[in-house]
Amino acid sequence: MTVRLRRLIPYAALLVALPALAEVALPQEIADLSIEELANIQVTSVSKRPQQLAAAAASVFVITADDIRRAGAASLTDALRLAPNLHVAQGTGYGFSISARGLNGSNNSVGNKLLVLIDGRSVYTPLFSGVFWDVQDLVMEDIDRIEVISGPGGTLWGVNAVNGVINITTRSARDTAGTLASLRAGSRGVDTAFRYGSGNLRVYGKYLDHRPTELASGAPVDDSRHQSQLGFRHDSSSGEDRFSVHGNAYRGRADQPAPGLLSVTGLNPVLGPIVSSGINLTGLWTRSLEGGASVSLQAYADRTRRAVVPIFSEDLDIIDLQFQHALVPTGAHRMVWGANYRRSWDEVSNGAIVAFLPEQLSQTWSSLFAQDEIALREDLHLTLGARVERNPYTGVELLPTTRLAWSAAPGHTVWGGLSRTVRAPSRLDVDAFIPGSPPFLLRGGAQVRSEVAKVLELGYRGQPMAGTSFSVTAFHNRYDHLRTQEVDPSQTFVTFGSLMEGKASGIEMWGSAQVASNWRLSAGLVALHQRFRLKAGSNDTAGPGTARKDPSHTALLRSTFNLASDKELEVGVRKVGALDNPAVPAYTAIDARFGWRLRPELELSITGHNLNGGHAEFGQAATRTQVGRELAVKLVWRTF
Repeated sequence: MTVRLRRLIPYAALLVALPALAEVALPQEIADLSIEELANIQVTSVSKRPQQLAAAAASVFVITADDIRRAGAASLTDALRLAPNLHVAQGTGYGFSISARGLNGSNNSVGNKLLVLIDGRSVYTPLFSGVFWDVQDLVMEDIDRIEVISGPGGTLWGVNAVNGVINITTRSARDTAGTLASLRAGSRGVDTAFRYGSGNLRVYGKYLDHRPTELASGAPVDDSRHQSQLGFRHDSSSGEDRFSVHGNAYRGRADQPAPGLLSVTGLNPVLGPIVSSGINLTGLWTRSLEGGASVSLQAYADRTRRAVVPIFSEDLDIIDLQFQHALVPTGAHRMVWGANYRRSWDEVSNGAIVAFLPEQLSQTWSSLFAQDEIALREDLHLTLGARVERNPYTGVELLPTTRLAWSAAPGHTVWGGLSRTVRAPSRLDVDAFIPGSPPFLLRGGAQVRSEVAKVLELGYRGQPMAGTSFSVTAFHNRYDHLRTQEVDPSQTFVTFGSLMEGKASGIEMWGSAQVASNWRLSAGLVALHQRFRLKAGSNDTAGPGTARKDPSHTALLRSTFNLASDKELEVGVRKVGALDNPAVPAYTAIDARFGWRLRPELELSITGHNLNGGHAEFGQAATRTQVGRELAVKLVWRTF
């Protein structure tokens, strides 16, 4: 037995033992939702319609509002660490790479196979098919839930939903009436937020000021950050019609750590700040029709500006239109279909280090999808679906899926799935040139292809006994046309190619047990094995090692304990395996939060992250942040 497997045994044993621990549990709930209620929570990410989590034929983990509050999460990235099926890796004070089921990096990008939505608005950037996590911010108390799907979601959500979908939903304005003010101060800095809600409207403001982090040597990293944000949400209804309009505006400034590509270009400029700003507006109309049918139309506009001095700056405008129609259930069939149109206008001001050519570019994406859930028997449901999507670089892509769910017994679901999904090329793949003027060392990749994943999944979700829940999924991914860096025959420059293939196999499982009336345990474990190889014709000198930026295993244990009716204690332990390239040692992190409701309208909490000491998570040893111990105090005052 290998050392890695031996290390996993205690975590796997705990997951298996959770149902037995619950034999002493009392039925009284300790959190906002009991385990039984969590099994029946409504999710929308799997089938684009509300359905019970227990019946969903996909690997889904739901982070609830109560989870976020009890863990003391100060940001979206903090909250996402609560999902056992995600790898959240911090490289700098505000730089994160987040993925599910591996490929949390390649030789030209990071975290580019995960689709992220906030209230239906996609926040991935077509610049590199990833997410600038530093500008994704919300009032944490306004988040209703975060649905994390690990696995393909291309049929319903389109390209880039390769290894997962994160769907963040905020509360309706009608559920946030009153005034809320919060202040969080700690060793990382200060966060403050204000929100006022009345009737169908809420408005909010938020400000953060974060100090720079440190290297393992103790030297400071130039990554301090400041950001201000304002927003609103309005919800209303009239008869069978429901309307929602929400918007956000932000402006931020962050110091810039030295990027690794400077060593490639041989340039050593003075780095200025990263200045980001944006404004977005989203509208959603939904109508309930006779017989259980419904129709919805969503539109949003998003304008962002990001200046990375002196490397480049980008002005990006996006409009997105989505239509969806759920048909009247007919016999054994429940069908939904829809269409999506997305257009962007991108203008880049190039510097001496990097150039995106052409500097001005307009692009269009369009797609049609349909999915039918067929009741073969009362306890057996087959889902067939497909999306046809056209992107600017590789044309038409087909994204099909087949899923089968069997309700083996009340409270027990066995499911399987077979899907094909892709990541379409981005501007970074095709239009990037280094340095910013000839002679170029890197000349884009005009011939790159879409990265393809064919995915087989088999899972179980259920409640082995009262007060317990358990979910386990085995998966096998086959990848093709993964990105490579090819040396031109002239030996004078490199270009991006699509000459790598690979496989990824693994298992992910999590569960919860109500150990006592005031104590709940939750645990999760993911084991992953990846294999990559270059295809004939490739001369990529870095080779398959450029894709190995994922831990072979991660584990999570959380203890939620009510000390009294007004006092609570949350303790979490995270274990993350080592990374191969670049090498990052395995680490264990211990987090804790003590909350005390001083008065019905006033709550005090003390949070500690990485209480057992600092560790590295991602990036080159010479430049990466040593994620250190953090202590923070938070006050939340609200009127109802």
